[in-house]
Amino acid sequence: MADRVLVTGGSGFVGAHCVATLLEAGYDVRATIRTPARAADVRSQLGVAGLDDPGDRLGFAVADLTVDDGWAQAVDGCRFVLHVASPFPARQPKDPDELIVPARDGALRVLRAAADAGVERVVQTSSFAAIGYGHAPTARAFTEKDWTELDSGRPVSAYVRSKTIAERAAWSFIDEHRSAGGAMQLATVNPVGILGPVLGPDVSSSVELIRLVCDGRIPRLPDVWFGIVDVRDVAALHLLAMTRPEAAGERFLAIAGEVMSAAQVARFIRGRLGEDAGRRVPTKVMPAWMLRAVAPFSRTVRDALPEVGAQRRASAEKALTMLGWEPRTRETALAATVDTLPLRR
Repeated sequence: MADRVLVTGGSGFVGAHCVATLLEAGYDVRATIRTPARAADVRSQLGVAGLDDPGDRLGFAVADLTVDDGWAQAVDGCRFVLHVASPFPARQPKDPDELIVPARDGALRVLRAAADAGVERVVQTSSFAAIGYGHAPTARAFTEKDWTELDSGRPVSAYVRSKTIAERAAWSFIDEHRSAGGAMQLATVNPVGILGPVLGPDVSSSVELIRLVCDGRIPRLPDVWFGIVDVRDVAALHLLAMTRPEAAGERFLAIAGEVMSAAQVARFIRGRLGEDAGRRVPTKVMPAWMLRAVAPFSRTVRDALPEVGAQRRASAEKALTMLGWEPRTRETALAATVDTLPLRR
């Protein structure tokens, strides 16, 4: 019998790719979903990814990060857990606790259930958000040794706070668990902006941004920079972090190459779409003064202001050297996103 892996948030963008990667690697998978109806969505996404129907190698458990019910049943009989599910809204909430509480408490629910069930290792999907924010501007590349500084006085969004607090809570739980004689291990994957093939209706906020650019819904581009990684490589890194002995107790940044500006991304998209469809793609950059003028009237713009001009570089050297991770290029991830976005519309 193959080892069974629980994937939380199996119908999501990253979750569905993790399910596909695990099935291809020979594992049995149980995916958590919020409602039974989402099971069909997961199977449909696997078909889009080119997988044959996995039959009873794929099962489902209904569980919600905000309540305890269902988690004991979800982890029962699983050797590993990939905790992928986490709230990521299109807009920042007025109350940061709307993100922080479910992210932190949800991670702890999963970890407690996994520890009680005798799970060997949990891999938690964290984020570069838990590494590279709240710091003074720097030209150096951030690594896994860095942590986002929540009390530096520099602006930090609710999402960034939620990912940082949730990951710190997970590491604290593992420290206490192992101090009490527990054997369960933890590793985290900390990706930058996740792009790549769209399999269904649930996508990352990064993919949503690409869709807006493709559709010409953003008249002028902000001067923002961000890292890119392909969702298929994020899933592959989860598998490596789950199985490699040396990955226990480690964090792994996931990024392909250097950061890109919104203008560079838009130029690539315009070329990918071709002359006719590419005409909708904006190319002009919005001056900082214009953003500041709009900020009082738009919460979204106000939240984006601290990011204007900031280039937060990151290094994936640890994943490359320790685990032999081989990510696709950022251009490959971008092209796959643009080519499969019609599935989202």
